[in-house]
Amino acid sequence: MTLRFASFALLAALAAAGCSKGPKADANAKPAAAPTAAAKPEGAGAAAAKPEGTGAATAAGQSFGAGVKLPDSTPIATILANPKDFAGKTVRAEGMIVDVCPKRGCWFEMAGPNPGEKLRFKVVDGEMVFPLDAKGKWAVAEGVLSVKDMSLEDSVAYAKYQAEEKGEPFDPASVTAPISVVRIDGTGALIRDKQ
Repeated sequence: MTLRFASFALLAALAAAGCSKGPKADANAKPAAAPTAAAKPEGAGAAAAKPEGTGAATAAGQSFGAGVKLPDSTPIATILANPKDFAGKTVRAEGMIVDVCPKRGCWFEMAGPNPGEKLRFKVVDGEMVFPLDAKGKWAVAEGVLSVKDMSLEDSVAYAKYQAEEKGEPFDPASVTAPISVVRIDGTGALIRDKQ
């Protein structure tokens, strides 16, 4: 019975973190305050479906989903320093895209200012599809911040899944402590060539 429960928990964690699913943003989530800003408008609703995922071209870049509504971005370093302060709130973040989902284009990762800092922007498969050639471009992304604390066992399974998704080798011994997955469950994004 315990093994069955552990297997269910593992599958749920992988589904929430991987390409097959992703929670939709809460339309009533409150936006996170940027470090220097006073008040922000209420968060945007669920992303508009774009089954083909091509995004609309604008003068400012390529727009996806509901677009970006918040006027100010919260630095990725600020979000990652205290992610639970932003959990469940609508945030806007921006950075250079350093990785894109190779299977379905359902997520991309933006780099923060410090080495190794990355924040994932994830959408439900098919709602938005990000092109692989977005790597190296600048993203402005908006959605509800999600923080998922995992057990060590789930952390190993998650890392293994991520490696398999990218076709990379994986050593289970490389995961020595439980991880927390911090990501933006996306409602809209803008991708452009430069900052």
